[in-house]
Amino acid sequence: MPHFSNNIRALFATALFGAVAACGPSGQDAAPQAPPAPAVDITVVHKTSVESTRELPGRARAYREAEIRPQVTGLIQSRLFTEGQMVTAGQALYQIDASEYAASVNSAKAALQRAEATAEAARQTASRYQRLSEINAVSRENYDQAVAAQRQAEADVAMQKAAVQSASINLARTKVTSPIAGRIGRSTVTPGALVTANQATALANVLQLDPIYLDLAAGSSKIQEWKRDVAEGRIQSTDGESVEVKIKLEDGTVYPEPGKVEFGEVSVDETAGSVIIRAVVANPDGLLLPGMYVNASFSAGAYDDVFVLPQAAVSRDAKGNPTAMVVSADNKVEVRNLKIIEASGSDWIVSDGLEDGDRMIVSGFQKIQPGATVTVQQPMAETAVGPQQPGADMAAGKP
Repeated sequence: MPHFSNNIRALFATALFGAVAACGPSGQDAAPQAPPAPAVDITVVHKTSVESTRELPGRARAYREAEIRPQVTGLIQSRLFTEGQMVTAGQALYQIDASEYAASVNSAKAALQRAEATAEAARQTASRYQRLSEINAVSRENYDQAVAAQRQAEADVAMQKAAVQSASINLARTKVTSPIAGRIGRSTVTPGALVTANQATALANVLQLDPIYLDLAAGSSKIQEWKRDVAEGRIQSTDGESVEVKIKLEDGTVYPEPGKVEFGEVSVDETAGSVIIRAVVANPDGLLLPGMYVNASFSAGAYDDVFVLPQAAVSRDAKGNPTAMVVSADNKVEVRNLKIIEASGSDWIVSDGLEDGDRMIVSGFQKIQPGATVTVQQPMAETAVGPQQPGADMAAGKP
């Protein structure tokens, strides 16, 4: 029994020593450590200038288009071109049966010769009557009649000359020619077909495709907005300069030739509510065809003193207003309301809401909230975030 009591006392002493050691010198529990401030990535933003780029859809249109129609009636004897090939201005395309028109020319020439003979006889008669009238061998009345007959005969000559000219024109029109140079499409008639003068159906179409037009459609409200931006100085206009157009085809391929804006339509399409802006572009290889869909982008001027922010760094509040988070001087998170002018690729062009040199948060949003203290990761070199700065995407945490 004494030995068992000694063992109990030894166990109790050991447990008491462990409890005292755990309590420490003060005999109280140790305070838990506070979690570290969350780390965020930032980029330092600065005001900059950036082009105001406009992207518009459009269709290719032929630079010139000629509908080939006959100007005389007759049977098509032959087709003188190969469908789909290039033709030159004045090149013969169709031959219409010319026998009837050649006969008309010969008939008109014969009538002209008869009129000329009659006029010559009338001139001689008038000349004789003039001499006889001077010696009073004929009356003045007879002389006046001879002069009038001469003038009438000369008028007949002029009329017959016009008839010869008209018949010759119709004869020439039996050979149907192209008024412009370009590529000719399919023929709607074959040899042996009867065609009529100025018929509604064209025999073929000739299109000049180099250069070629691009008709770009812009909403009328957008046009008014651009004009206000220029008038109020938000955009530095490029008026008086040739505006270059970059073209992207329907499959996303970039067209190698740049275009130039030629003019803007002076009226609004009432059905679509749009205004056509026409550009002209070289098309030496015939890659662009009339009716082809394209996307075109061009500079409408430049914005000064703006910020260009990556879209991933901009969020929306409950009302849908754009916001960004910045780190203050004491490393507190602040929310800034932004005024976005427009998109520029994967960036936003922002006019208000930030100050030059602000440290904008670009990643780590899930771990922070307004007013929280954060730890700023080592920032990259200060940059004016935007497409014109090669390092902007890296500073914004973009790949």
